[in-house]
Amino acid sequence: MRRENVSLRIGWICLLVVGVGILAFGLVVALVPTSGNQPLMRADGLASIGLGLFGVLLAVFPFRRRERWAWFAFWFYPVFWTVHLVARLPPGKDHVHQVVFIVLSLAGLVVAVGQFFPHPKSRSDGATVR
Repeated sequence: MRRENVSLRIGWICLLVVGVGILAFGLVVALVPTSGNQPLMRADGLASIGLGLFGVLLAVFPFRRRERWAWFAFWFYPVFWTVHLVARLPPGKDHVHQVVFIVLSLAGLVVAVGQFFPHPKSRSDGATVR
């Protein structure tokens, strides 16, 4: 198994943070709904728990193993949070968390792109093949 390098580690940790944030939000909303429509808020909380849990598991296992499908699947995060930001969707009114999640998810994907699509003339240990 290849040793995990810095770019991959930064990438999966950024994506893990986004997944944990979504999971934590879902737990809070499911356990303590603040809206007048509590069943809907609990359902949103449960959906967020699922989305966050999937993100955590994808970051920790297939993303760290450099499985390309996980890299592609994680493009859902920046798209999802950008739509939330542009459409001014809840939760919250400040939308700072959405910008943070967009930046973290894009950073995680971009910094690790070389791990999923290596240059054909380079080896995994960083040496160049001639």
